[in-house]
Amino acid sequence: MTTSPPQPIPTAGFAVPDRKSPRCARYRSGAGRGTLAAAGPLAAMLLLAGCAAGSPASPDAPTSSKPTAAPTEAAAASPRLAATYDGGVMVLDAATGHTVLDEPLAGFNRLNAAGDGRHVLVSTTGGFRALDAGAWSVPHGDHDHHYTAPPELTDTTIPATEPGHVIRHGDRTILFDDGTGRATILDPSRLDDGMPEATGARADAAHHGLAIELDDGTLLMTHGTPDSRTGITVSGPADASGARPELDRSTDCPGVHGAAVAADEAVAFGCEDGMLIYRDGKISKVKAPTAYGRVGNQAGSDASAVVLGDYKSDAEAELERPTRVSLTNTATGTMELVETGASYSFRSLGRGPAGEALVLGTDGRLRIIDPDSGEITDSIRVTRPWTEPTEWQQPRPALAVQDGIAYVSEPGSRKVHLVDVETAQRIASHDLPHAPNELAVIPG
Repeated sequence: MTTSPPQPIPTAGFAVPDRKSPRCARYRSGAGRGTLAAAGPLAAMLLLAGCAAGSPASPDAPTSSKPTAAPTEAAAASPRLAATYDGGVMVLDAATGHTVLDEPLAGFNRLNAAGDGRHVLVSTTGGFRALDAGAWSVPHGDHDHHYTAPPELTDTTIPATEPGHVIRHGDRTILFDDGTGRATILDPSRLDDGMPEATGARADAAHHGLAIELDDGTLLMTHGTPDSRTGITVSGPADASGARPELDRSTDCPGVHGAAVAADEAVAFGCEDGMLIYRDGKISKVKAPTAYGRVGNQAGSDASAVVLGDYKSDAEAELERPTRVSLTNTATGTMELVETGASYSFRSLGRGPAGEALVLGTDGRLRIIDPDSGEITDSIRVTRPWTEPTEWQQPRPALAVQDGIAYVSEPGSRKVHLVDVETAQRIASHDLPHAPNELAVIPG
């Protein structure tokens, strides 16, 4: 069986062409299609960070612009934080907390790191708009050169009627349009030159979904309708005409939502009764330990075969506030539930540099869990206690992790806190000009 040829992504007018302890935290940045190791202890970065000197596009008329400011070479990598707030988006120097961009932007906007170590994709009216965070690194033989420039909310927009999930894996980033069922596959390392070349594929029907392309070109995509989602489709690499042969399909994943990649390119998809696993070319099911066991949000790590997920067991709840998380081993096909002692939200999950499972609780504590044993090894007080809002769009503390540093936002106090995962210590807190909502970090 063969899927129809993918729809080309319009590019007319586009230029075709980014841990350790507080004394030794290494920040890495994307470059080309890989990941660069950008040396520089956090303490030195905190001292040196200060020494380095429009309207959304419509889906039918994407636009593109290139930053024009000359870059300044920096002594170390300069991680940046992007955060949305009611009425705009801001970019901060992650080390100092200094606001380097405050851009008005109407509507409810969402953030995803683009995957190149430099850009953030803003889900907004008209599609996914590229935000240049203004910090990146370039390899030069056995070392890197680090640069900063004024951040810019560019006009480069990948069109989407209802911009949904953004999945980063390997050298590809895939953006899913819930309104059309179209997945846009692009190389994010070309975003610094404007709109990158992109290819596309379509699901059977429009739905709230996602897609992931593996290193060998295999495409995994959810399938369903606006009213019901049931599983995934596996397609082979595109041929010369752009068509992809369908290799496998599963409808054994009611309410499929969210996905994460674990070690050895195992991919886990959340279901209302467990998880669907794609590993070594085969689809398998991991049943939940309860009749209704919804896993809708996941966090994976290349350093672990275990996927961290949320876990809801009350099918009738209007807003369930669970206290258990799931640990699904993609190698053994087993699921373990861990009682954390506090509820959490869909923005509470992350992974540490060695695969540690991180959960931010409503009691204000960040828990570090051994993914293999399920043991809570540390619990760090980070924020004041908070309550998950009824509406999912409303601000609540969010967790983002980069190179061993956990960044935790606190909308109530307009702060962001930095926690060293290895030492389990809070190492800094920054004041923000606005109450943050969504959070994304780039290594710079």
